[in-house]
Amino acid sequence: MLFCEKHRPECFADIKGQDMAVAKIKDFMANFPAEKAIILYGPTGSGKTSLVYALAQESKSEILELNASDLRNKEEIDKIVKGASQQASLFSPSFNIKSKKIILVDEVDGLTTDDRGGLPELIKLIEDSSFPIIITANDVWDRKFSDLRKKADLIELKELNYLTILDILKSICQKENCILPEDLLKNIAIKSKGDVRAALNDLQTINQETTIDGIDERDKEEKIFNVLKNVFKNLPNTETLFLYEKLNMPLDEVFLWLEENLPLEYKGKELYLAFNALSKADVFRGRIYRQQHWRFLIYQNFLLSAGVASAKTKPKSGFTSYQKPSRILKIWMINQKNLQKKAISEKIAGFLHISKRRAKQDFPILKAIIKDKPETLRKLGLEAEEIEFIRS
Repeated sequence: MLFCEKHRPECFADIKGQDMAVAKIKDFMANFPAEKAIILYGPTGSGKTSLVYALAQESKSEILELNASDLRNKEEIDKIVKGASQQASLFSPSFNIKSKKIILVDEVDGLTTDDRGGLPELIKLIEDSSFPIIITANDVWDRKFSDLRKKADLIELKELNYLTILDILKSICQKENCILPEDLLKNIAIKSKGDVRAALNDLQTINQETTIDGIDERDKEEKIFNVLKNVFKNLPNTETLFLYEKLNMPLDEVFLWLEENLPLEYKGKELYLAFNALSKADVFRGRIYRQQHWRFLIYQNFLLSAGVASAKTKPKSGFTSYQKPSRILKIWMINQKNLQKKAISEKIAGFLHISKRRAKQDFPILKAIIKDKPETLRKLGLEAEEIEFIRS
């Protein structure tokens, strides 16, 4: 299960770095129906959808979640949203309980001025709805949303600074019982540029790549080898669809195994069809990450299993030596290289009385100067591995 879904905030206390937004969304619910709708806007990964789900938990409400890209015209909105907005929650014993349903219109940026009635109908829905409507957007200041802004309060979610994201990563590491260097976690937090979802995905990937457990790792590889053999060698059948459910491995890692080994098994048109299925699965994976539409998992799983298996017209025989994904090793080596470079730069900065940033920026030049000077390397206090890195 993805960390961003497994560790989604369950209450307001779990929402980090967005205190003002939390206070405003509380006021909105407390004063409903004084205002019928709000728009949560802010950069990707700032926690807009997570905040709505935390609100639902706090208020014991049911969520009807819709993605604006699914609502291309007036008829669709009428069919899906309008009816739900007039009904009480399935769990509500009375129509008078106003906070038992929240209508979430996610990623409203997906609606365009070309959609037949989409935005006007959404505005009309706000006016007629019996339940609070929460809309999320990355950029609410687009001119096409001028009328929508007049019908809803605006709540901004700020881009999280890297220290807040670092605290979130540390907390999840504790829950997952994974031990990673703080410098590595800080690097993930900085590179995420305020996107918590991206940081959690990077954390999960690196944790999976750097965890070494001999027996478990061998067992896992043996299982993936069997799954690959089943997918690559056999024609698709009902069992093919459930192969990955029996595999103790995230689908993100399965992607890497398939990508690495497809050319070993398929050639020509078969290879084209197999990669086509893999690329379509990747499209659904992107929609899952961006839109949090987990119903797409079934399509992703189908394309990775039956889709790849159906690239051939007849079963295959013979032995194929499947290879472990090389990209995992490359990512790990790059991470290790960056950690060594940072550690050495800090020692050089202290020795030369310059900033760490300057030492890192000038590292290639400084490395060339000191690599053949044993006395300087000794004075810097470098470890044997760091000296080897400098001389490589």
